[in-house]
Amino acid sequence: MNNTLFPFTALVAQAPLQQALLLAAVDPALGGVLVSGPRGTAKSTTARALAELLPEGRFVTLPLGASEEQLIGSLDIETALRDGGVRFSPGLLARAHEGVLYVDEVNLLPNQLVDQLLDVAASGVNVIERDGISHRHDSRFVLIGTMNPEEGELRPQLLDRFGLAVELQNCFDASVRREIVKARLAFDENPGAFRSRFAAQQEALAQRILNARAALPNLEFDDAVHARVSEFCIEAHVDGLRADLVMLRAARALAAFEDADAVRVDHVERIAEAVLSHRRKLGNAPASNRERKEQQPHQQDTDEATFGYMPPEPVDITAVKNVRPLTSKKS
Repeated sequence: MNNTLFPFTALVAQAPLQQALLLAAVDPALGGVLVSGPRGTAKSTTARALAELLPEGRFVTLPLGASEEQLIGSLDIETALRDGGVRFSPGLLARAHEGVLYVDEVNLLPNQLVDQLLDVAASGVNVIERDGISHRHDSRFVLIGTMNPEEGELRPQLLDRFGLAVELQNCFDASVRREIVKARLAFDENPGAFRSRFAAQQEALAQRILNARAALPNLEFDDAVHARVSEFCIEAHVDGLRADLVMLRAARALAAFEDADAVRVDHVERIAEAVLSHRRKLGNAPASNRERKEQQPHQQDTDEATFGYMPPEPVDITAVKNVRPLTSKKS
């Protein structure tokens, strides 16, 4: 038992983040969770707490200055050419297998590293290729990337590749702040005693994740679920179909986590915001507004035609009444 970790089940006022992380733990192929928010909102505490619930309990951090070889691993080409075998030096992706790979300030990483990271997170396989020699290994992990929006944004192409996203806010509710601080003080004063209070809940939650993983292949999507997913994604004006696929997987993970017999529309509705919040096109009106405009096309045309229109004003012609008309010059 690691007495330095704050229990996941003891977290206060983190329900949306906890749900997103649990869904990614049930189905790591969702593509990871992007957590944005100001400093001091327990992003790293929550990520570390999740790792403890997973079978291997691994928590691997990707530092900002990491190289490509540190991330994906390296191949000893000389040995391969001489002996015909491949000598592979594992990187962070291999170490994170069956655990959590945590990337703080992911928005400050080079785009190439983020691309590789997201590729492996979605596929569960890391492939290293050097000079015609390749090596691959399983690399299934829960990817958690955190960022402070004040320090820069991720490119839209990279945002879209994160499966789920949660935006944390500063808490200005006095009673909630008090509960958070009391829990933290109790943990700091006696970590062992504090953790023992939540031991049974932690064990039950870890088992629940394992059961949900086993149940995933048995859950299917009916037409009503597909239709609701399409409605959400069309209204959000998302690019491509990645949002549809992630939403279906996330709804299935939630159904499995809750030990449901089937994926239902309400599962879709409860995870939709985490799927769409970082993909939604800003400035697009909701479908209901678009439908109202389509029902009044003449009014819309009139509004556009008269934009910038100014009423006529009288003009004083006395100043020009004695001006002679122009005539053509005789040759």
